[in-house]
Amino acid sequence: MRDLATEFEAERGRLLAVAYRMLGSRGEAEDAVQETWLRYAAALADPAARAEIRHLGAWLTTACARICLDVLRSARVRRETYPGQWLPEPVVTPLDQGPRTDGFAPDPAERAVRTDQVGTALMVVLERLTPEQRVAFVLHDVFAVPFPRIAEALGTTDAAARQLASRARRAVQAPDAPRDTADPAEQRRVVAAFVAAVESGDLDALVRVLAPGVVLIGDSGGHFPAARRPVVGVDAVARFVLGLFGRAGRYSATVRARPVLVDGALGMQMEMVYSDGRPLRLVAALAVDGGRVTGIFHQLNPEKLRDVPPLGAEDGWPPRW
Repeated sequence: MRDLATEFEAERGRLLAVAYRMLGSRGEAEDAVQETWLRYAAALADPAARAEIRHLGAWLTTACARICLDVLRSARVRRETYPGQWLPEPVVTPLDQGPRTDGFAPDPAERAVRTDQVGTALMVVLERLTPEQRVAFVLHDVFAVPFPRIAEALGTTDAAARQLASRARRAVQAPDAPRDTADPAEQRRVVAAFVAAVESGDLDALVRVLAPGVVLIGDSGGHFPAARRPVVGVDAVARFVLGLFGRAGRYSATVRARPVLVDGALGMQMEMVYSDGRPLRLVAALAVDGGRVTGIFHQLNPEKLRDVPPLGAEDGWPPRW
């Protein structure tokens, strides 16, 4: 059993990466990986059974994918009754704890996000897919799992698995899907211009930094007021953002903020006091493409921010870059 545990721990980071991208929930991803361990320990405790497995990583990935598929099918029903819009739980990394020289962040769940810089924008687009399409796309396009293995995980044929991945790819590349292609330098420049426009209340300056099809999505889980549908278009998003930050100024004498990495891309973490005295925490992820903001994703649901560390007394508004 010790040997099984050692082998499994060597694969845990990859399995977390697979599960997080499929499920969009850190907690659900960790649960899926734990369930994978239980199935692994039960199925391969016999040394003879273990000896038949040539590629352990592939076996574990298939088992984890099947578990995630079941979770996605049940999550689809839960999200139909979710209050307002749904966003994935953000994985937030302080800028001073960015990727090491090997390209990975220190924490396994953060490492799962930073492996190939899959950001919030793509995670949001993945919500458009059926569970089967999402599994096929994540396994093939993100982790390069061959289609025969994907077909095994889905219980279908190679041809059907290819078709599922192809349909998912078209949805991800659809014209209305927010693109997030900027390198770190461009992210910093655009996000800094966005914050400067918001801080000054300059509508024209904010409009200039937004892409024509920009979309804003806010997830409060019903805890705070939030738009029940995506806000789309430059003028609508600009006025919504200025109104949001204007209200924040009225609700609290101090607004604390700092730049952070959200799902591997530059964003902001904020804290303030709501009008009724409740603390309000917010993590904003921004998608950037072609020098403009294409997507703004506000996570306000306190249940999805439990793992985000609080801001310090040195963090103020505007955030220091």
